[in-house]
Amino acid sequence: MTEALLSVRDLQVHYPIRSGLLQRTVGTVKAVDGVSFDVERGTTFGLVGESGCGKSTLGRAVLRLSEPTGGQVHLDGRDVLALGPEELRRERRRMQMVFQDPLASLDPRQSVESALVEPLAVHAAPGGPAAWRSRVRGLLDRVGLPAGAGRKYPHEFSGGQRQRVGIARALVLDPDLLVADEPVSALDVSVQAQVLVLLEELQRDLGLTYLVIAHDLAVVRHVSTTVGVMYLGGLVERGPSAAVYARPLHPYTRALLSAAPVPDPVAEATRERILLTGDLPSPADPPSGCRFRTRCPWVQPTRCHDERPQLRVVPGHPQDQQVACHWAEEVESGALAPRGGSRAVA
Repeated sequence: MTEALLSVRDLQVHYPIRSGLLQRTVGTVKAVDGVSFDVERGTTFGLVGESGCGKSTLGRAVLRLSEPTGGQVHLDGRDVLALGPEELRRERRRMQMVFQDPLASLDPRQSVESALVEPLAVHAAPGGPAAWRSRVRGLLDRVGLPAGAGRKYPHEFSGGQRQRVGIARALVLDPDLLVADEPVSALDVSVQAQVLVLLEELQRDLGLTYLVIAHDLAVVRHVSTTVGVMYLGGLVERGPSAAVYARPLHPYTRALLSAAPVPDPVAEATRERILLTGDLPSPADPPSGCRFRTRCPWVQPTRCHDERPQLRVVPGHPQDQQVACHWAEEVESGALAPRGGSRAVA
């Protein structure tokens, strides 16, 4: 097994809810609540889940763009959350982010070259301005942008080209870890494929480690070595991408995969559909016990209501595939019947 570059343990990001003239705290939004995972050096960890589950908040907390409430984040063995302002600024060279909306993350008043030279100047990279501009031109060519792109402004590019600029800016300081938050969700399907291929090429050539956040199951499957499925602030399943997609264990993972279209008419017509009832609960008032129980077709009395399941290994599955479900074995074997109306087979 390769060495873990990023190690996250029991990460929590809670936001107080304030009300009244004195702004008293009346509740807490648990956006991320006890998440743990490792990202091995040179691999990709894909974080998937529906909107509002806490994926983007987790990605920002890893880089301390949002301050965590508790837990640990170790980058190459060093606790990022324990760093002071100056130490954190120096460590940021090793961890960068590609944002979901490239236009919003670029300054419209800065040319592309100026935007990419700026971090080199801030971190006093060796070589001076001439070497910085040369490096920027080489990076823009590396990500597939035409000659002269550095003189242009963000509004002069297409969406796919702007995302390439965002990737080049993230790479300009030679980081070890790249957090990509929905890197292709705002792009056309054909452009998505080009950007994903570019990310794979850069990882192979530069030895990068990725944390990719997405709601698109096809994107996560294509790029990820390991997958984490997130629901209402916590991981419900984690494991090798091939194992999770071939034999998902958690009812939520099974529901997500059953909703994704399959490019095979025969398989599409006969495969299992799992229809979830109800809405995503509020992270300010999550259900007791299992947080998925209000929508789970296989929910059982007492235990699901009273005891929050922890990630564990299920016999017959890889040791590194873990699930947070009390009844995973019974659901997979069919020994546990779903509630009527919550599950259907086409």
